Amino acid sequence: MFYYVDSIWRLYGRREASTDKINTFDGDSGDENSTADRMIRMKLINIFKGTSPSSLLYSKTHFHSNSASNHQSKSDRPPSMYQKIIKLDDALQLFDQMTQRQPLPSVVKFTQLLQAVFKMKQYSHVIHLFKQMVAIAAPLNVVTTNIVIKCCFQMSCTSDGFAVVAYALRRGIVPNVYTFSTLLNGLILVDKVLEAERLSKKLIRGKFCVPNVVMYTTMIKALCKCGNNETAIALVKLMDERGCKPNVVTYSTIIDSLCKDQMVDDALKLFKDMIFHKGIVPSVVTYNSLIRGLCSIGRWDDAIKMLKEMEEDERTSPDVVTFNILVNAFCKEGMVEDATAVMDIMIERERTPDLVTFNSLIDGYCLRGEMDKAKDIFESMRIRGLIPDVVTYSSLLNGYCKSLKINEAMHLFHEIIEKGVKPNVVTYSTMLQGLFRVGRCKDAYKLFREMQARNQIPNALTYGIILEGLCNNQQIDEALSLFRLMGDSKLNSNIYVYTILMDGACKCGKLDIAKNLFNDISGKGLQHDIRSYTVMINGLCREGLVEEAKELFLQMNERGCPPNSATYNVLLQGLLKNKQLDTIETLLREMDGRGFLLDASTFALLLANITPRSADATFLKLIGKLVPKQGMDAPC
Repeated sequence: MFYYVDSIWRLYGRREASTDKINTFDGDSGDENSTADRMIRMKLINIFKGTSPSSLLYSKTHFHSNSASNHQSKSDRPPSMYQKIIKLDDALQLFDQMTQRQPLPSVVKFTQLLQAVFKMKQYSHVIHLFKQMVAIAAPLNVVTTNIVIKCCFQMSCTSDGFAVVAYALRRGIVPNVYTFSTLLNGLILVDKVLEAERLSKKLIRGKFCVPNVVMYTTMIKALCKCGNNETAIALVKLMDERGCKPNVVTYSTIIDSLCKDQMVDDALKLFKDMIFHKGIVPSVVTYNSLIRGLCSIGRWDDAIKMLKEMEEDERTSPDVVTFNILVNAFCKEGMVEDATAVMDIMIERERTPDLVTFNSLIDGYCLRGEMDKAKDIFESMRIRGLIPDVVTYSSLLNGYCKSLKINEAMHLFHEIIEKGVKPNVVTYSTMLQGLFRVGRCKDAYKLFREMQARNQIPNALTYGIILEGLCNNQQIDEALSLFRLMGDSKLNSNIYVYTILMDGACKCGKLDIAKNLFNDISGKGLQHDIRSYTVMINGLCREGLVEEAKELFLQMNERGCPPNSATYNVLLQGLLKNKQLDTIETLLREMDGRGFLLDASTFALLLANITPRSADATFLKLIGKLVPKQGMDAPC
């Protein structure tokens, strides 16, 4: 038995903590869209209008009734008194009564009571009751311990979950496949995904149990969260080889991961394989993942086809999530009217819009700067009894900040704190960016200190906003002080941060500082990217050091970082401003060969420096080829 205890702790890598943890459970201690785009969107909306709600509701009900019949023997059993309990006080009172009986009730009854408390999400009480059971030597089985392990992970007490396994082993309760599935899922729940992946591999190699479809699917979930889609697909093939058939949840997990990584074609290929080769019927979840993935990359026609396919399948029909995906996708594209039309159809279909629906609409109007309409949606949401959350308020704050209505934003920010809504990192980042944008650096710094005092740890985005805000307000010294204060933290191990500071230093005329930062990048083990090179070339050109800029430009190809259109435009502008015209034609020909275009600023400088009299027809024709056909408005 000690072999199992040693093995489980060796697998998790916390062997030294096992004794103390076990004792706690042992009782010892306690622009306006084109007509074509518009037609596509109308097609999408008309799909819903073309099918009657009643027929869809019937088909969905019919599908569930068939599913239920497969488990008739279980569902026909009347629930016991332990399973009927829905109030915590009643559960605790019943537990006290059970512990007074002699002999003690069976393990099944204790387990049913723990399960009832678990369903109330009273996880700490489940653990407390379990400790009392241990203290009075109440009967336990593997189902009991599995419930307690789930509670430990729900409370982010990872090591306690493994301690329960070790304690169970001491009592002769050997973990089963559901125990290991619970451990894996728990690790994923607390974002210990790499540990879950390592544990899953060791479980298979060590043959601790024969994995079932639930355990395999949990392993696949861990792999997908790590972005290891290829290994996840390989594991599906291994399942087949070992006689364990993947189900719709298995495939849907990988399809969703592929779509989130924008590998939609691979997801569609797997989807077809699931249906035509494996004979597995897709679920609403499967369709939703694909529709979300297609919308996210602008493949509206394919999204329409997928939606039609979903509508025609008698076993599925769009649910609230499906509608929310479409509402959110339309809003992100600025098509709020179309999103509103989808919500109207949603209501017709008796699918009640939820907080996610309204948050998407509010965000859509805020992105367009239509704050009055956003506030109307906000009021409509509250009238429906929906309570705004931090996402709702963050969208409104973002809208006010983008519209430079910083006083309204600050008023709303203080209002949400008074209402007991806890601002998160996104909320603070939004407010900081808004304050810096209007030049209120002192207020921004004050808010940053408040953020830290409230234990909201700034992420890379927040840190970048602060540095960029200081640089844009000519406070490069303050930005550098903050940078040095952070030392060798993860926030400073980012090429993005260095580029912000280099750009700020160049704009403030402190080229030496920019050069030092540029040289430090390699010393920190970071790789220069196109933006860092482009910023440095621009800084050198600003100071008239065109030869150094040209030399750095040539180094880019040598170091495996070829210049892009922005880099070419920056160098051309530097050459033109410094009246060095000898290499202009060479650069223009390179741009033509690479398919790059001139931006408006570069084109204007060319017109100012090169007249038809000083250039032949071939050169002028070359310039004409590089002018954007949309009106020379491509930004550098």
